Amino acid sequence: MGFFTQRKPRGFQHQWIYVDERKEKLQKIEEQAKRDLGMLPPEEVGYAERIRGSFVESTKHLKRRKGRKTIGYGTLLILLAAMIFVLHYLVTGRFSF
Repeated sequence: MGFFTQRKPRGFQHQWIYVDERKEKLQKIEEQAKRDLGMLPPEEVGYAERIRGSFVESTKHLKRRKGRKTIGYGTLLILLAAMIFVLHYLVTGRFSF
């Protein structure tokens, strides 16, 4: 029964039909070579990316938190066993089972 669980919608996957990947790759290589030789100006980051990056770097709460660790199953089992032991001691007043 799917009453309590909702299925996630299928992800959008668009595949190009009329694309020449080899031609695009050659154009990128050619453009990069021209930039290296100085025939074209160096590639700049767009205005929107520069603005967005400056806001993110200037505030702490907009930076993504990296390296957040969650409690593993082993730690949860040890904590549960300790809580059961403490509960048993509070109910019976003895340390032994």
